[in-house]
Amino acid sequence: MNSHRTPKGIKPRYFADPATDKLLQMVITLAGELSVTRDRLDLVERLATKTGAFDRAAIETLKLTEADQAEREAARADFVARVLRVLDQDLEEITNPGARGFEELVEELGRKD
Repeated sequence: MNSHRTPKGIKPRYFADPATDKLLQMVITLAGELSVTRDRLDLVERLATKTGAFDRAAIETLKLTEADQAEREAARADFVARVLRVLDQDLEEITNPGARGFEELVEELGRKD
Protein backbone atom coordinates (compact mmCIF):
# COMPACT_ATOMS: atom_id res chain seq x y z
CA MET A 1 0.00 0.00 0.00
CA ASN A 2 3.00 2.25 -0.55
CA SER A 3 1.85 5.19 -2.67
CA HIS A 4 5.16 7.01 -2.52
CA ARG A 5 7.11 7.40 -5.72
CA THR A 6 10.65 6.14 -5.91
CA PRO A 7 13.08 8.61 -7.47
CA LYS A 8 15.21 7.18 -10.25
CA GLY A 9 18.61 8.23 -11.49
CA ILE A 10 21.80 9.12 -9.70
CA LYS A 11 21.44 9.33 -5.93
CA PRO A 12 23.49 11.97 -4.13
CA ARG A 13 26.33 10.67 -2.00
CA TYR A 14 27.51 12.58 1.05
CA PHE A 15 29.72 9.99 2.74
CA ALA A 16 32.23 7.45 1.48
CA ASP A 17 30.20 4.57 2.90
CA PRO A 18 26.81 4.12 1.13
CA ALA A 19 25.37 2.63 4.33
CA THR A 20 25.99 5.94 6.10
CA ASP A 21 24.09 7.75 3.34
CA LYS A 22 21.16 5.36 3.80
CA LEU A 23 21.19 5.91 7.53
CA LEU A 24 21.25 9.68 6.96
CA GLN A 25 18.21 9.40 4.66
CA MET A 26 16.32 7.42 7.29
CA VAL A 27 17.20 9.92 10.04
CA ILE A 28 16.07 12.84 7.87
CA THR A 29 12.82 11.02 7.11
CA LEU A 30 12.25 10.38 10.82
CA ALA A 31 13.02 14.01 11.67
CA GLY A 32 10.48 15.21 9.11
CA GLU A 33 7.84 12.79 10.38
CA LEU A 34 8.47 13.82 13.99
CA SER A 35 8.29 17.51 13.16
CA VAL A 36 4.92 17.15 11.44
CA THR A 37 3.61 14.98 14.29
CA ARG A 38 4.66 17.50 16.92
CA ASP A 39 3.01 20.37 15.01
CA ARG A 40 -0.23 18.43 14.67
CA LEU A 41 -0.22 17.30 18.30
CA ASP A 42 0.37 20.87 19.46
CA LEU A 43 -2.55 22.05 17.32
CA VAL A 44 -4.88 19.34 18.69
CA GLU A 45 -3.90 20.03 22.30
CA ARG A 46 -4.38 23.79 21.88
CA LEU A 47 -7.76 23.28 20.22
CA ALA A 48 -8.90 20.81 22.87
CA THR A 49 -7.83 23.13 25.68
CA LYS A 50 -9.45 26.15 24.06
CA THR A 51 -12.77 24.39 23.42
CA GLY A 52 -12.76 22.39 26.65
CA ALA A 53 -13.16 19.16 24.65
CA PHE A 54 -10.97 17.16 27.01
CA ASP A 55 -8.15 17.52 29.46
CA ARG A 56 -4.76 15.85 29.30
CA ALA A 57 -5.75 13.18 31.81
CA ALA A 58 -8.40 11.94 29.36
CA ILE A 59 -5.67 11.15 26.84
CA GLU A 60 -3.96 8.81 29.29
CA THR A 61 -7.14 6.88 30.14
CA LEU A 62 -8.74 6.52 26.67
CA LYS A 63 -9.29 2.91 25.56
CA LEU A 64 -9.13 2.28 21.80
CA THR A 65 -11.59 0.05 19.95
CA GLU A 66 -10.38 -2.81 17.76
CA ALA A 67 -11.10 -0.68 14.68
CA ASP A 68 -9.08 2.18 16.17
CA GLN A 69 -6.20 -0.24 16.88
CA ALA A 70 -6.32 -1.60 13.30
CA GLU A 71 -6.25 1.93 11.88
CA ARG A 72 -3.31 2.81 14.12
CA GLU A 73 -1.40 -0.33 13.08
CA ALA A 74 -1.96 0.46 9.38
CA ALA A 75 -0.69 4.01 9.91
CA ARG A 76 2.34 2.64 11.78
CA ALA A 77 3.12 0.21 8.94
CA ASP A 78 2.93 3.05 6.41
CA PHE A 79 5.24 5.15 8.59
CA VAL A 80 7.81 2.34 8.86
CA ALA A 81 7.62 1.82 5.08
CA ARG A 82 8.41 5.52 4.52
CA VAL A 83 11.36 5.41 6.91
CA LEU A 84 12.78 2.23 5.37
CA ARG A 85 12.03 3.24 1.76
CA VAL A 86 15.73 3.80 1.03
CA LEU A 87 16.37 0.14 1.80
CA ASP A 88 13.40 -0.93 -0.32
CA GLN A 89 14.90 0.99 -3.24
CA ASP A 90 18.15 -0.96 -2.92
CA LEU A 91 16.23 -4.23 -2.73
CA GLU A 92 14.35 -3.31 -5.91
CA GLU A 93 17.63 -2.57 -7.71
CA ILE A 94 19.07 -5.92 -6.58
CA THR A 95 16.00 -8.00 -7.42
CA ASN A 96 15.16 -6.19 -10.66
CA PRO A 97 18.50 -5.12 -12.14
CA GLY A 98 17.09 -4.69 -15.66
CA ALA A 99 14.67 -1.96 -14.60
CA ARG A 100 15.88 1.49 -15.52
CA GLY A 101 14.62 4.91 -14.58
CA PHE A 102 13.59 7.50 -17.15
CA GLU A 103 16.76 9.57 -16.67
CA GLU A 104 18.99 6.55 -17.29
CA LEU A 105 17.09 5.69 -20.47
CA VAL A 106 17.35 9.27 -21.80
CA GLU A 107 21.07 9.32 -21.02
CA GLU A 108 21.62 6.03 -22.81
CA LEU A 109 19.65 7.15 -25.88
CA GLY A 110 21.65 10.39 -25.98
CA ARG A 111 24.93 8.45 -26.13
CA LYS A 112 23.79 6.47 -29.19
CA ASP A 113 23.48 9.60 -31.35
